Amino acid sequence: MRILEVKSRILSNPKHVSMKVNTQSVNFNADKKLINFIQKRMDKLDLFYDKVIQSDVYLKVENTSDKQNKIFEAKVNVPGDSFIVKKQCKSFEEGADMAAASLERQLKKRKEKLRSKL
Repeated sequence: MRILEVKSRILSNPKHVSMKVNTQSVNFNADKKLINFIQKRMDKLDLFYDKVIQSDVYLKVENTSDKQNKIFEAKVNVPGDSFIVKKQCKSFEEGADMAAASLERQLKKRKEKLRSKL
């Protein structure tokens, strides 16, 4: 009986499953808050296309005097394809937002394309 209760709670709570996001920071250590922010932002992509397998995120800092020296690169894998977005911004959070918005558009376009073929 207890197992059934747990299963029903899991099934009734759609937030229990999150996309696998591999985050790599190059030449620096990303703090937990940044990684959690990126995970939450990338999880929102499931709202637009539910067949996302995983995503790889690369965080880099350029050695320049320019204020926009943070590079956020995301690769999202879906069955049969992958989408890559690269943004350069003042902060990684801004880059995550811009990249996720771009990925949302691409995933919506793919979903519409697949629907039109059916």
